[in-house]
Amino acid sequence: MSHEENPEFFKGRGAQVNTHNKFLKNSYVLDHIEGLDEPLLENSNTQLFEETPKKIVSESNSPDLSHMYSINPYQGCEHGCIYCYARNSHEYYGFSAGLDFERKIIIKPNAPELLERYFNKKNYKPVCIMLSGNTDCYQPVERKLGITQRLLEMFWKYKNPVSIITKNNVILRDIDILSDMAKLNLVHVNVSITSLNEQLRQKLEPRTVTATGRLSVIQKLSEKGIPVRVMAAPIIPGLNSNEVPNIIRAAADRGALAAGFTMVRLNGSIAEIFSDWIYKAFPDRAEKVLNMIRSTHDGQLNDSDYGRRMSGDGKIAESIHQMFKMACKRFMGDRQMPEYDYSLFVPRKGKQTSLF
Repeated sequence: MSHEENPEFFKGRGAQVNTHNKFLKNSYVLDHIEGLDEPLLENSNTQLFEETPKKIVSESNSPDLSHMYSINPYQGCEHGCIYCYARNSHEYYGFSAGLDFERKIIIKPNAPELLERYFNKKNYKPVCIMLSGNTDCYQPVERKLGITQRLLEMFWKYKNPVSIITKNNVILRDIDILSDMAKLNLVHVNVSITSLNEQLRQKLEPRTVTATGRLSVIQKLSEKGIPVRVMAAPIIPGLNSNEVPNIIRAAADRGALAAGFTMVRLNGSIAEIFSDWIYKAFPDRAEKVLNMIRSTHDGQLNDSDYGRRMSGDGKIAESIHQMFKMACKRFMGDRQMPEYDYSLFVPRKGKQTSLF
């Protein structure tokens, strides 16, 4: 039975379960189902929860993401990518990493004001800040709320470099300001493409833009002089690993200047979510894919080893790395992303009015 024919399959969502949140002592369960005439129905609508954090810029000091500064205007993501490592962070908010991650979105409307305060910190020296290090800053709700747009305006006001990673064409709304920033070497855009196979894309990432749409984004940004890197990520052995050369070639044909990739990693609750999903979506090859993933992570699905967790190791990982390098050399040639210009940063401390 295909997942389209399975009545228990949540259409339009990636995760098919709400995994247990290890931070919660209690959870809702459906008990004594034999005594009910109807199944327990869950609210499948997307809900927004407003947060007012005291700071917005996060710094990662992990060995494989050293000194990466990032802003996440949203936590949780409607895109529903089944493999997303950001799912685990949703548990800190009291939600599940499964369906809750896709249906309960936390928004941070005061992010632009917090960014301005960050730029005006005493002794601040400009660094490149990523939008976003966790969930997509151009996910569907951004079209309505525009928090990312206001953040970009703040980056432009202070002439501070920014790197963006997205898989949504909502970014084209901001193409004018991105073009202005690109002229001063203040922006890089990373467009994520997991598969050129539309049937696979729909199962892996049910609420994302098609690969054709993302290639169009690369082309339109490139035509405006905005430097774009394609991210073939994550690579899942046995599902999309054979697509690496075609993804890089298609992106290069549309003007991409560089490429990157990461191996899939199923940390925390994601191992359970992904395993449940693949047995429903690809029952005929589920065990093979899971075993191939294990082979790239020292026999485990849950891999927290720095260095290996994002790149993998073993024979399968080595062959993917080699395929990636050959494709970049063949299709990208000597192209490269321009260096950021940090000399243009304009502090505004002198223009603020004291309260005392």
